[in-house]
Amino acid sequence: MMNNGVQLGSSGILKPGKLRWLRALLWGVLLFMLLLVPQVAIPIGASLMGGVPVTRFTEAPGGLLLGWTSFCALTAVGLYAVLVMLGERRQPSELELRPALKETVAGLLIGGLMMSVAVGIMWVMGGIEISTQPVRDAWSALALTVQSGVMEEIAFRLIVLRLLWRAFGVQVALLLSALLFGVAHIFNPNSAWFPSIAIAIEAGIMLAAFYILTGRVWMSIGVHAGWNFTQGWIYGAPVSGTSDFDGGPINVEPVPGVSEVISGGGFGPEASIAGLLVGIAVGACVLWMAWQRGRLRGRSDA
Repeated sequence: MMNNGVQLGSSGILKPGKLRWLRALLWGVLLFMLLLVPQVAIPIGASLMGGVPVTRFTEAPGGLLLGWTSFCALTAVGLYAVLVMLGERRQPSELELRPALKETVAGLLIGGLMMSVAVGIMWVMGGIEISTQPVRDAWSALALTVQSGVMEEIAFRLIVLRLLWRAFGVQVALLLSALLFGVAHIFNPNSAWFPSIAIAIEAGIMLAAFYILTGRVWMSIGVHAGWNFTQGWIYGAPVSGTSDFDGGPINVEPVPGVSEVISGGGFGPEASIAGLLVGIAVGACVLWMAWQRGRLRGRSDA
């Protein structure tokens, strides 16, 4: 059943009837737990193959890490598709392959441009210093980009957002899924309440908007991946408090003494007012486009 572009599911476990809202929530919890398996497999497998401790799995050889992460990501996509076909008795149109390449590439470009605009605003505001640095290989950064872009979008858009939408309607789902996305980042290094709120608004809502607009996950994956890779590898800034993406040609550093709301501090540009404004602007624009196309309506019981 198509609900204004987003297929929420209306058969199998999600068929209309008594307590569908509860069935949707329990199904979401089960899907989330099962999709943790390939996510957990990334650090464990990379550590075993690379001969490094699990806590330092990003130190595994870059090519190996990228290959293993890509395999786990593809496994997660396939597992989600199989579970939806079995549990919801439908073909997952949110993973339709024909537009996948075009929408992912478009998302990568949008995400990279958004981060570049945010960094530019931070520099104009005097929050950061920009310098050049020797370039290291991008394999590890690409591996982490695949991990965050694919795994997090399946979890938070296809599972959390979609099934909260199924249970409570789009407005509640959008707000709750964004809040959960922000909370998930509060345990990151150098995090605090403001970075978590910023992530919830600029990323949680913005990335959901692309999914709502297209009814597919590919553009959300692309934007998420392009944002992270540009931020971490190209500009050498922390990504959600971590420095594991570093290695590209540019190095962005907070100006000492400047408020972290302007510089992003140790969390990175996502925790700056510039990142917040860019995310809000793009998210609002995409949501407006989705509304214009009738894709922001409430829960359907069809």
